Amino acid sequence: CKDAAARADEAEVNALKGGRKAMIKMETRIRELESELDAESRRNGDICKNLRKSERTIKELTFASDEDKKNHERMQALIDQLQGKVKSYKKQIEEAEEIAALNLAKYRKVAGALGDAEANADANEQAAAMKKSKSTLCIPGTRKV
Repeated sequence: CKDAAARADEAEVNALKGGRKAMIKMETRIRELESELDAESRRNGDICKNLRKSERTIKELTFASDEDKKNHERMQALIDQLQGKVKSYKKQIEEAEEIAALNLAKYRKVAGALGDAEANADANEQAAAMKKSKSTLCIPGTRKV
């Protein structure tokens, strides 16, 4: 019985030693896991911080893109408007050129008619001058030469 009691005591001591070792092992494992948890928490914090920063950048870029799109649409409207004005001015220029061409043709026609009228007037003046000179030469009662 003493032997059994001694064995039981020894088994109890061994169980206590084994329990302490297991406790120490478990406490070490707990510290390792807590350390890993802290590291993961820091990484998670960094990731969240980077996510917020990325989301803010995306919002800024989206806003800038929307503004660029609005500016592009305004510019396109201005371009269309200016192209319309250019087209209108070209049409006005063509009409003015046509009118100028008609006026030039009329001017040339009138200038030609004026030249003809001046020639006729000169011829008539010469004829009148000749008649006048003949009439002064032909005095009644004198002879014609």
